[in-house]
Amino acid sequence: MRKVTTLVIASMLAFGSTAAFAADTVATAGNWCHDFDGKMMKGGRGHHNMFEGLNLTEQQRQQMRDLMRQHRGTKTAMPVADREAMHSLITADKFDEAAVRAQAEKMSKQQVERQVEMAKVRNQMYNLLTPEQKTALNQMHKQRMATVQQAPAAQPASAQK
Repeated sequence: MRKVTTLVIASMLAFGSTAAFAADTVATAGNWCHDFDGKMMKGGRGHHNMFEGLNLTEQQRQQMRDLMRQHRGTKTAMPVADREAMHSLITADKFDEAAVRAQAEKMSKQQVERQVEMAKVRNQMYNLLTPEQKTALNQMHKQRMATVQQAPAAQPASAQK
């Protein structure tokens, strides 16, 4: 039971931060990443841009900006009603695992849809690259993954005591 509660609270925090970020993204006109020159865009949050470090042509940068502008209109934040429903379930006098599980699954499906849409846009951007740029991007990805694998795994708070 304790593990389920911990999982639900962790999920809420993750979804809540994602929703807050998404809402902030909409509020700042969608400027949520580096521009295609590697500089921060107005209102940017410093998130990694998978195309950073590539020598993109002006035409490629413009095409990528156009794709992002088209996508901005389709982004949706996690509905406030869903977050409120989860909060109500967490703060209820009696824990209803089935209801929490159903709400968590509903919220997870929404998150998956957002990730699929973003992957679709990134794929379109990737296909704008030259073969040389694709090779360079894949090499940078391998380097990032090697760095991630070398980093020590985060330990749960209970294991740190």
